Amino acid sequence: MNKAKQFHDMTTDELNAKVTSLKNELFNLRFQQTTGQLKNPLMLRAVKKDIARALTIIKEREIKGGKK
Repeated sequence: MNKAKQFHDMTTDELNAKVTSLKNELFNLRFQQTTGQLKNPLMLRAVKKDIARALTIIKEREIKGGKK
């Protein structure tokens, strides 16, 4: 199952919680990068994309007017 499908299956509240946790993870990854401890720099890109996916789905639901 791809990530977009997983995010579409979540409720809006779950997506908001996921965005919050992903933003915390992004902060930690940036901190690790600054201190030179980041093992996989591609994780930054992946987390940013996941945040964007979740926010896009939330916005789509707001436009449609539905809360799944």
